[in-house]
Amino acid sequence: MDSLILAGLLGGVGGLTRGVLKRKILWGYYSVTVATAIIIGVFVGIIFDFDSRLSLLAGYAGTDILEGIYKSFKVDKVYVRKK
Repeated sequence: MDSLILAGLLGGVGGLTRGVLKRKILWGYYSVTVATAIIIGVFVGIIFDFDSRLSLLAGYAGTDILEGIYKSFKVDKVYVRKK
């Protein structure tokens, strides 16, 4: 159980670090990012035998990957051309 907590904390630290590096902090988005980083840190810790370095990196990079996927599917405007 202690390993799960450590992996989650390190994932959260990775998410916190990523959020602090941004210029403007949106607190609602920031809290969701950190919560997601904790979950990602735990899962990476479970999968890779609780390597603390990987949990920390997964918390930092994992939310970045999820944000990139979200932004790639997010469409602000759709233009339809008439022929």
